[in-house]
Amino acid sequence: MISRNVSPHGRVTAVSMMKDEGPYVLEWVAHHLALGFTDLVVYTNDCTDGTDEMLMRLEELGLAHHRVNAIPEGIRPQPSALKYAQVEPVVCNSDWLIVFDADEFLCIKRGEGTIDGLISAVEAEGANGIVVTWRIFGSGGVQDWSRAPVTEQYLHAAPPMWNKGWGVKTLFRFDPDYWKLGIHRPKMKNKHLKTEFPDRVKWLNGSGRPMEEYFKFRGWRSITRTVGYDWVQMNHYAVKSMDSYAIRKFRGNVNFKKDKYNADYWALQDRNEVYDDAILRHAPRRAEIFEALLEDPVLNRLHFAAVERAEARLAEFKRTPDYDELIAGLKAAAKVPITQVEAKPPKPRDPEKIAALMSEVEKKRVGQAKAARQAAAQEAAGVLAEALYVSGEIDLSGDPPLEWFTNHELKLPADARVFTPAGLQAIAEGKFERNHARRLPGLLPEDGRYLEVGAAVGFLAGHLARTRPDVTVTAQEERPALACTAARVWAENGLCMTARHHLAAVPLFHAEDGQHDARGLAELLRNTRPDLLYLGDPRLTPGMVAGALDATGAAPLRIVIAGRLMLEQADEAAAFADALATWGYAAPEEEPLTDARLLERQAGA
Repeated sequence: MISRNVSPHGRVTAVSMMKDEGPYVLEWVAHHLALGFTDLVVYTNDCTDGTDEMLMRLEELGLAHHRVNAIPEGIRPQPSALKYAQVEPVVCNSDWLIVFDADEFLCIKRGEGTIDGLISAVEAEGANGIVVTWRIFGSGGVQDWSRAPVTEQYLHAAPPMWNKGWGVKTLFRFDPDYWKLGIHRPKMKNKHLKTEFPDRVKWLNGSGRPMEEYFKFRGWRSITRTVGYDWVQMNHYAVKSMDSYAIRKFRGNVNFKKDKYNADYWALQDRNEVYDDAILRHAPRRAEIFEALLEDPVLNRLHFAAVERAEARLAEFKRTPDYDELIAGLKAAAKVPITQVEAKPPKPRDPEKIAALMSEVEKKRVGQAKAARQAAAQEAAGVLAEALYVSGEIDLSGDPPLEWFTNHELKLPADARVFTPAGLQAIAEGKFERNHARRLPGLLPEDGRYLEVGAAVGFLAGHLARTRPDVTVTAQEERPALACTAARVWAENGLCMTARHHLAAVPLFHAEDGQHDARGLAELLRNTRPDLLYLGDPRLTPGMVAGALDATGAAPLRIVIAGRLMLEQADEAAAFADALATWGYAAPEEEPLTDARLLERQAGA
């Protein structure tokens, strides 16, 4: 027996639109009932595969609400359905609401993975909405059709920091008097713009951090400053397998129309760079509900009829030359590196038109927020404008197609699993760490020794090995994915591990009695006796560095505080200088390096 969730947050509703989604309807319904939605409202139009009949039966069973989307001439299906939903009693009486499509499955990572738990977490932050960013899931290289659940078949996705896949859906506290429904987020009604209502709107991003002011008024995607996946994400299965895509494209028309096939769309949506199985936490309960749905003889008949109809159409299509042509095209599109993928908006962005549409309230509030960000940026002058490397775990288990770009005589991979959008852009433009690559060679004496701690992908160390063959280079990085990428970068550029050029993955920190110290740094200093010590590991502290110098007596001519260390500990830059002053270190009159702090040992020290 299946019963809908009774939520302490009232009526929690998902609104969706479907057309010929027969093989997938029951999984979608079972999944979102498993999460704890109290109501599922689905609009259908022009169905030929029993999608509408299944939803009608689900309504008879009290598990969903089916509504007909009678589309007026000249109106697209989604806006039409949302217009009906705006006045639909079930929707109007909802306390929390989200709009999303049939190929989208909500994946809740926080807590026990329930919609009630997510809303409770949002409310605990004093918020009344959360903006959920897409994760684009690709085919995983699967060609053949399968009856297996979508959420179990496709477990490879775009990297989290790939910004072309950052469309959003918004779960928010709903009141039809204040909000007009939208595909990605609701729109605040004009009559409330000049009231205190905008002050009461507080939305979080997918990691539970406050969204920026502008998103109260407009926007449909996340940006670098607002993206987050720690609490929740929207798994977007736009293509599925190649056979599934074929069924979707011809929709019963075996004379496949070539103009409908868009290789750019497949390349955009078939992203498989990283493994992501977070949604499997919902699988047991979803499977239990799915099997219970199939115990209903009507649903059982309709479901398998839809599946068999899709398989029959696919078999018919496979007998035509168009199928082979389609598959060949999809396989070619799957080889497009992520850096070559285009995601064109429906129409070009027009800043002047947008400005004209903005209300006075929006202009004022967004302008104030922008001014505050700029002021904060000025306060943090000297800090890296944006991180170059992604944070958290990096999954390198796959082998996606990668494009390599030359940066200062070294080739670097534009790997979105490793680099942030800012890093990828710098690589593509040949400007990755340009200032440091230019200036570091001049900071080393002849036959000097260079030690880089937290060397990331080994770019600067490799550049020095290439441009200053007289220098002994040691690059240490213990974060596994970065160390692996460093080895790949060096191999790609023909840099061999020798007595003079060395990549080291030695642990920097040791633990004793629960206390961590940088004995690994002391060991590196003792073994390499560097003339230039470049510190990039964000875990280092001024006390650790000073302690390592005390322990070894190895005092380099120059010490650079840079990279991830400078980015994450900008406030500690002065503290490093103070801690090392006893060793005779001081900043030069002119700083040769951007986004860094150079300290030089004074004569006689």
